[in-house]
Amino acid sequence: MLKASNLRILIGVLLLGGAFFAGVAWKGREGHAEEGVASATATLQGEPEGAQTVEPDNNLNAAELATIRLFEEAAPSVCFITTTNVRLDYFTRDVTEIQRGTGSAFVWDNKGHIVTNYHVIQGADKAQVTLSDRSVWPAKLVGVAPEKDLAVLKIDIAASKLRPIPVGVSENLRVGQSVYAIGNPFGLDQTLTTGIVSALGREIESVAGIPIRDVIQTDAAINPGNSGGPLLNSSGKLIGVNTAIYSPSGASAGIGFSIPVDVVRWVVPELIQYGKVKRPSLGVELARQQIVQRLGLKGALVLDVIKNSAADRAGILPTYRDRSGTIRLGDIIVGINNETVTSNNDLYLELEKYNPGDTVRVKLLRDERTTEVEVRLDAAQ
Repeated sequence: MLKASNLRILIGVLLLGGAFFAGVAWKGREGHAEEGVASATATLQGEPEGAQTVEPDNNLNAAELATIRLFEEAAPSVCFITTTNVRLDYFTRDVTEIQRGTGSAFVWDNKGHIVTNYHVIQGADKAQVTLSDRSVWPAKLVGVAPEKDLAVLKIDIAASKLRPIPVGVSENLRVGQSVYAIGNPFGLDQTLTTGIVSALGREIESVAGIPIRDVIQTDAAINPGNSGGPLLNSSGKLIGVNTAIYSPSGASAGIGFSIPVDVVRWVVPELIQYGKVKRPSLGVELARQQIVQRLGLKGALVLDVIKNSAADRAGILPTYRDRSGTIRLGDIIVGINNETVTSNNDLYLELEKYNPGDTVRVKLLRDERTTEVEVRLDAAQ
């Protein structure tokens, strides 16, 4: 048996050992607790435990990357148009400017020519062009073609600051191909919308009341403010100028219209050179289409012939009232060369195929008989 003194020593050693191991265990618990707090703090701060900082994951597919690249390359060519009217106070004689409207446009060349819709600047006294870099430039009007709803402005700026838009073609467009519209809907500049060509060969009426033929229909969202902006193909080339929407509410309903670039390519150079489209002219005044329809006829009825005009030289006859007061109908134009003319619109569109100075055969209905005359076309005044 152990002596009492030895027993006391053994108990003391056991107590000291127990205290030591208890202290080690307590310290370990404190360390784990601190690690838990650090881990929780890191988690709350968005840093996973034991992980390094990770960049956001932008796993964009090829189609998305192509669209982003198209926008980034095309956006510098797109402009924002602001128009104003000048008002003179009758009593104070102070001149103030009142904002008239906004629209879109694009850079045509490095000489500062800017293309937009005619209706965007129609009736305005002044226009300003805001480029993609937010710089604002006063613009002067170079030329307008109301019958095509196109206008050209010019800003005085260094060529190095301009990015002309790449120009494509529209004759080979196909229904279903992707299109991209960049503009300033509701004043929100540099907005991209996408869609497809939903139809081709549409016809809309211009602000001049003359039809624009072969218009592109698209379902890309086009809203007020998009007018005058570019419609692009998947290569980023201009294929149309956004001009109108079909919507009872005035907002995009999935049907928008764009003037085909094949028209823009010949109209814009003429506006830059002459300030207008030098269309060929017959030199006649036509009766309203409702009158022709009421008479049960088809064609373009000549009301008057301008003296010394192409029609006058060719012997085309106007409508007149004889001595007895009876109205005698003039010639009714029913054909140009081999194309049939059934309305005033048909005549306008057929004449667009020719240049001033060209000679055409004009088919006439005169006194219920058909006759033909040769006409050398004049330049429209």
